[in-house]
Amino acid sequence: MSFEQFEEYSLWLGVGGLILFMIFIVWNLAKESEAGRFGTFILFLALGLGLLGFVIKTVLVEVMGIG
Repeated sequence: MSFEQFEEYSLWLGVGGLILFMIFIVWNLAKESEAGRFGTFILFLALGLGLLGFVIKTVLVEVMGIG
């Protein structure tokens, strides 16, 4: 395994781990604040839009060949 491959795998594992941790934090925040069903939906919607932006950026970089 080359250094570049290790770096790429580490990035994906690290970002994936942070995403899972963020999901846990939002779920815990909604639970402790008793946000209800709609409040929890709004919290996860905001998180989902942030994740969607990351995925779209990654796809665009790969498709356009930038970097």
